[in-house]
Amino acid sequence: MLCSDSHSESQQSDPITACSGRLPRPSRPTAPAKPADCPGQAGRLPRPSRPTAPAKRADWPGQLDTDQLDTDQQRHQPTPRRRLSARPAIIEHTGSVADSSELITKREFSVTDAPKIEIPANLKPSDGRFGAGPSKIRPESVAALAASSAGYLGTSHRRPAVKNVVGKVRAGLTQLFNLPDGYEVVLGNGGATAFWDIATFNLIRERSQHLNFGEFSSKFAAAAKAAPFLADPSVIKSDPGTHPLPRAEAGIDAYALTHNETSTGVMMPIKRVQGADDGALVLVDATSGAGGLPVDVNETDVYYFSPQKCFASDGGLWLGLFSPAAIERVAQIKESGRWIPTSYDLTTAIDNSRLDQTYNTPALVTLWLLADQLDWMNSNGGLQFTTSRTADSAQRLYTWAEKTDYTTPYVTDADKRSNVIGTIDFDDAIDAEQVAKTLRANGILDTEPYRKLGRNQLRIAMFPAIDPADVEALTACIDYVVAKLS
Repeated sequence: MLCSDSHSESQQSDPITACSGRLPRPSRPTAPAKPADCPGQAGRLPRPSRPTAPAKRADWPGQLDTDQLDTDQQRHQPTPRRRLSARPAIIEHTGSVADSSELITKREFSVTDAPKIEIPANLKPSDGRFGAGPSKIRPESVAALAASSAGYLGTSHRRPAVKNVVGKVRAGLTQLFNLPDGYEVVLGNGGATAFWDIATFNLIRERSQHLNFGEFSSKFAAAAKAAPFLADPSVIKSDPGTHPLPRAEAGIDAYALTHNETSTGVMMPIKRVQGADDGALVLVDATSGAGGLPVDVNETDVYYFSPQKCFASDGGLWLGLFSPAAIERVAQIKESGRWIPTSYDLTTAIDNSRLDQTYNTPALVTLWLLADQLDWMNSNGGLQFTTSRTADSAQRLYTWAEKTDYTTPYVTDADKRSNVIGTIDFDDAIDAEQVAKTLRANGILDTEPYRKLGRNQLRIAMFPAIDPADVEALTACIDYVVAKLS
């Protein structure tokens, strides 16, 4: 409210009284008058007026026109046109979705220093996502989730809408892997990385054996070694690009195997260890292999994984297929009095899974997409369908790599080459990093190698959601880029 010029002389001597109607304070010294439009700042001397800021430029929304500012002001203004060389640029466009007539908006990210090569549209895959995880999510799943979101997203995970989805996940995995009698699907929050620590608390009684043949297979061994209540593990190591085999050892009560090493693209067969002590468990990290590689779950006691790879969902969950022996081991260790954090306690996870829920709040989107992907897998033929699809993709990729004069499969033993993660070495004359950057600039994403491997190569996911024809199209795009770079 602005002060009126009609106030009496006595009112004007006290601006607070003039604007609020309060009685004057008799002992208060008279303050200098404030401008009539600033009654809330009574008693302060007026500040010198500031220069008016220049108008914003129409072509730089949100930025001041720095041409009219003094030198000191310019130092504190962002430079609108400056861009770091490694910062991604976002390019928006629409493209057709494979086996769908609808159009979706894709966000493609490119580094600014990529070679200026445009791949012809007729060479490109229908979907350019080849990341090792998070992986391609089928557009049909996303659309179905959006259609179902009003009655699902933002609802309690203890109520039927969410519990029914958890039930679908457990039933879908039971069907996909044809679980033997007595095996149970158990799930919890944290992903497979958290499960390594969970296993040290709940599944290893005293000492474990680990196969180490890459970045991820080594991490479970490190977790077991760090556990103060366990004996140092036995570790059998082989060079990256290969895998060792387990061997029976007295005193080992848990054998830790890896179905697929995501960092190197090596897969290994899963078999129980001949000659192992009675009751020894087989724990299999199947994070990037489950759902895309053949397996007989009878050969395992815990076959555990996360849903952001073959299961075309997001991360944040771990899931395990537990044998009766594994469930019994969990109970025995719990009864032994070992301290276990509540959120890592597998007895808690098992009890909650049997109620089609998790102990603490899960990511609802992850659960929904996982359930939908399982429906897609099982309705198309189950594990036979998914493994034949990944084998088809792998055959196309490795055949191309072997016949091309500037590429070779990184894994030299064909039987050990993964059907879900392909690693392809490039001749030293070809910079694979520049190839990957060019692909990314053209909307073909996440073909870069695993960062710690440090090789001149591309790493290409071939999970079930990825169309084998798209893998073949990718190889044509690589040939085009290499020819242009040469």
